[in-house]
Amino acid sequence: MEVPYESTGRIRQKQRTRDALLGAARALLDGGHTPTVEQSADAAGISRTTAYRYFPNQRELLLAAIPAIDRPSLLGPDAPDDVRARLESVMAEQTEILRRWEPQLRAALRLSLEQEPRTPRDGRPVLRQGRAITWIEDALAPLAESHPHIDRRRLAVAIRAGSGIEAWVWMVDIAAVSRKEAAALMRESAQALLAAALAQPHDPASCGG
Repeated sequence: MEVPYESTGRIRQKQRTRDALLGAARALLDGGHTPTVEQSADAAGISRTTAYRYFPNQRELLLAAIPAIDRPSLLGPDAPDDVRARLESVMAEQTEILRRWEPQLRAALRLSLEQEPRTPRDGRPVLRQGRAITWIEDALAPLAESHPHIDRRRLAVAIRAGSGIEAWVWMVDIAAVSRKEAAALMRESAQALLAAALAQPHDPASCGG
């Protein structure tokens, strides 16, 4: 197994160099650019030859620049029990993530759409990690007792479909709504889907009950 360049020799110094390259790449992303390795190296004041030792191509650089949001839940320790309030809290935080990390998430979307044979280390494309679905399912957890007939996974997928970077890009770029309005529409859509699921009649006979 190949050992990453920054994991050998002067590790601390190499970590600082790597961080500088990533900082430059993220700054360029914030400015609306999709940086190459050369551009990031120039912005960081690092030689291009050195930069390529850390990131052999643009794809590897952008993958590293994308934020790793590995939080198991977007709910705090004092999360409410009411499913509507829980979903509102999760959606508010999720839209804030979209706003805060928009340039990086746009880059992730571009990478996910590329027909490249290489994928992240776990073998899945960048935007197919399922984190947001897990966060939404967490918000819907009270339905397990109050409405056990509702397919929470299916509902979470439906909500995620209208509340990710893909929908954000469509609303901002195509529908030309403000980012504030895009966030509001995502939250309202999530609540509408939840309300529709709660309103569906439950036939115990269909579940063998």
